[in-house]
Amino acid sequence: MPPLAGAELVHTPLQLYRYLLRCCRQLPSTAMQQHYRHAIRQGYNSHSDEDDPERTQMIIQRAIADADWILDKVRIKERRPPR
Repeated sequence: MPPLAGAELVHTPLQLYRYLLRCCRQLPSTAMQQHYRHAIRQGYNSHSDEDDPERTQMIIQRAIADADWILDKVRIKERRPPR
């Protein structure tokens, strides 16, 4: 399950960038949000010159899957009772 509605509408790097920044808003702490925003920005800058459409789609699919994993991990951690 994608972290936010609209993951299936992401087709370009700019759409992915905006989508991932919206996903960051769901993270619990400001420090965590800043960390992932920085990582998203770095990833966008390092892959912004990618010309191969197939490679671009692979990057988009992987980034959405990674965002899903991170948000699921945070949700599971929040549900656990404190020790």
